[in-house]
Amino acid sequence: MEITIFNVQFELDKKMNGSASQLRGYFSTKFNEYLLLHHHKPTGFLYQYPCVQYKIINGVPTVIGINEGTDVLIEIFNEYDSILLGRESYKIKEKKVIYHKQEFGITDHAQIYNFLTPWVALNKENYYKYYGLKDSFERNELLSKTLIGNILSLSKTLGYEVSSKIECGVSVQPKKVSIKKTNLMAFNGSFQTNFNIPDFLGLGKSVSRGYGTVQNKKNG
Repeated sequence: MEITIFNVQFELDKKMNGSASQLRGYFSTKFNEYLLLHHHKPTGFLYQYPCVQYKIINGVPTVIGINEGTDVLIEIFNEYDSILLGRESYKIKEKKVIYHKQEFGITDHAQIYNFLTPWVALNKENYYKYYGLKDSFERNELLSKTLIGNILSLSKTLGYEVSSKIECGVSVQPKKVSIKKTNLMAFNGSFQTNFNIPDFLGLGKSVSRGYGTVQNKKNG
């Protein structure tokens, strides 16, 4: 299956002091009428994999649209020429665009991916389960199953039917992160799987805020 990706990288007039979460806040506030930019409905939160994601990749502020998220980013593309993060305003010198289609889904050979940003894998329940396991083998097995669940969730949102078993193996190290003033366990490192995942998509929790961003090792 092919999916459409619209990747916008911003060259600013000065070095950005801000987070991917703040970048999300700017777009979701300025263009509040677009549900896919923030996922907040009048009746509550839209629980599905975000098709618009905000990231800081190697210091570069980036917004990525996937499928219908692509349409939204194209529609607002000419509607802003600066970014306001907190009290700091940044003039956009250039918007660098990568617009392409890429294969997504089960593959017959393993792919190796790096996490460019921490992977938030565990909810509160799994956090205690993780630390209750007796050795690194069992912990990695839990993380591998969690990662498979992340890929299945992504596949469901994109309308991809997984036709055969997903295999995953992880090589990660724990790292604490703070999201919305809550301390969570995340992981840095890499993984391998028999699944094509386009570069810069996120896996796990808080992917709209830039967490869990992956890149195929051959492209890194």
